[in-house]
Amino acid sequence: MDGLIMAGQLLLGLSILVILHELGHFLAARAFGIKVEKFYLFFDAWNFKLFSFKMGETEYGVGWLPLGGYVKISGMIDESMDTEQMALPAQPWEFRSKPAWQRLVVMLGGIIVNVIVGIVIFWIITFKYGESFTPNDQLVNGVHPGIIGKEIGIKDGDRILALNGQKVVRFEELISSKVLLGNTRLTVLRNGQAVDLHVPESVLNSITKYGIQEFISPRRGVQKINKVLEPGDVAQAEPGFLKRMLGEKSAKIATPAFDAGIKAGDSILAVNNKLVRFRDDISTELENFAGKQATIKVLRNGATLNINTKVAQDGTLGIQFASAPLPVQHVNYGFFQSFGIGIDKAWTTFADNGKGVWKMITGKVSARNISSPIGIAKVYGSDFEWENFWRLTGLISMALAFMNLLPIPALDGGHVVFLIIEMIIGKPLGDKFMERAQVVGFAMLLTLMVFAFGNDIFKIFGK
Repeated sequence: MDGLIMAGQLLLGLSILVILHELGHFLAARAFGIKVEKFYLFFDAWNFKLFSFKMGETEYGVGWLPLGGYVKISGMIDESMDTEQMALPAQPWEFRSKPAWQRLVVMLGGIIVNVIVGIVIFWIITFKYGESFTPNDQLVNGVHPGIIGKEIGIKDGDRILALNGQKVVRFEELISSKVLLGNTRLTVLRNGQAVDLHVPESVLNSITKYGIQEFISPRRGVQKINKVLEPGDVAQAEPGFLKRMLGEKSAKIATPAFDAGIKAGDSILAVNNKLVRFRDDISTELENFAGKQATIKVLRNGATLNINTKVAQDGTLGIQFASAPLPVQHVNYGFFQSFGIGIDKAWTTFADNGKGVWKMITGKVSARNISSPIGIAKVYGSDFEWENFWRLTGLISMALAFMNLLPIPALDGGHVVFLIIEMIIGKPLGDKFMERAQVVGFAMLLTLMVFAFGNDIFKIFGK
């Protein structure tokens, strides 16, 4: 069921964005009197479609191949590769008969609509839901680093004060693109002194490998045990070093706490006579005794007990702690104020896509960060919430706008480049050249698609 919910959200979000993107091309073409022969969600490859109907000059339908959508614009060399039509004399209602600037507007129509949609989505959800965040100055216990944070040099209890010299107001800034795109300077307060740490450009590779949870998180005090895992449970225990290294699917759930008689409601006071104040203190001490015996002092019904237990090989006991609430601040915005925030969020998303792609091109970030619809579906998650759905759909809309602007033949950006060249040299590029460019573009996109799906499939199996 979880998989169906994720797939359903992805399908709904992408369908909305694809239809609106193609509508941008459609409206621009019709505004200049260009005939649009087809308007399809998904591709009707080999002329097979789920359903279709004709209204006016245009056939509308849904294809069977869910890899986007298209509009077939008369007199244009596109994914239809309709060379027969192009061999006939140009007609006044065809794309090729129109001035280059009009054709350029038609090509940019889908991208422009995606940008507008992204801005509107961010605008409306900001106005409707406002913003909730964790005030950084209220995290008095500092942060707890995971594998990635420790590699950078962050230590338990560090209080992160500034990001590239700018005061950090919201903790969420520290797990945003401001930091995760790398080459960032963090100023931390440690033992009363300010220390500068450098986040390398390669940090995104580590995030892909281990997950964002292995960067940093607010440091939490010790809470009561919420659940003791029993044999046969598939719930996740507290994170352990080997479990983080190997991935959840590779690590078996151990139940030593259950075997030793530790119960839900117990509070852990010490591990091997070492007092523990924070959750990470417990994890650190247990990892030091992975596969060995340890003495756990617990508080139960007002009395303290010393319980001897074996620690699992991954440094866990098989327990889940109650979640300690974090300080949360909520801000509501007016209608017009939300519009400015929506523009800022849309532009940040667009720019982040550009920075990420450039880092891949220059080799500073691995191409393993490229995700297919499988990875996007996982981001949507298995719980349907309108706020989360629209926020992610807004992010994807801006990503689609950027990707379609790339100068790759067969994408809108490729057509834009060719049209700009035509405007510079004063004559259109030859049909044969355009046809070959389309084939090359299709091959590039197909290769990229196979690579992206392979990325996500290998991630699922822990490769």
